[in-house]
Amino acid sequence: MADALRVILLVALAVAALTTAALILAWWMEPARRMRRVLTKSLGVAPEAEALSPAEGRAAGLDFDGAQVAVLWNRGGAGLVYDYEEIDGGEIIVDGHVVARVRRGEARKSLDINAPDAEQVVLRLMFADARHSEFELALWDATLPVQTGSPGEALRLGRRWLSHLEALLKG
Repeated sequence: MADALRVILLVALAVAALTTAALILAWWMEPARRMRRVLTKSLGVAPEAEALSPAEGRAAGLDFDGAQVAVLWNRGGAGLVYDYEEIDGGEIIVDGHVVARVRRGEARKSLDINAPDAEQVVLRLMFADARHSEFELALWDATLPVQTGSPGEALRLGRRWLSHLEALLKG
């Protein structure tokens, strides 16, 4: 009887340990957390500005002190790091229309709309790289299965990114 109770307790303890390990692994591999880790590893420091699209598996991060921008795709499995000199500009695209733009050597096209019913808000980064000249990241996409925030929050994040890019292009 005591041996049977001991076996039951050991099995219950093993199941509890495996469940805990599975929960910790799921937490560790959560897409947004994984992409933040890869951004930090790519830049060498935690990004000072970041934009994540876990449903798309894309992310971008800025390191002001290191003068770099990192872009990730394929859920953080692939990506590139660019120096500031390689940044040509950025755009905010709402439902297929460019609503704001910052480009090297051009005047800024400011974001002057509010689109609370937007279906899609995209940040497009442009680089002086023939192979990977553009990187698009959906800040809001109503068609993706998991969304947090709102189109307004996505536009504010996009506006902040354009402000950072404008300061970098002027500097």
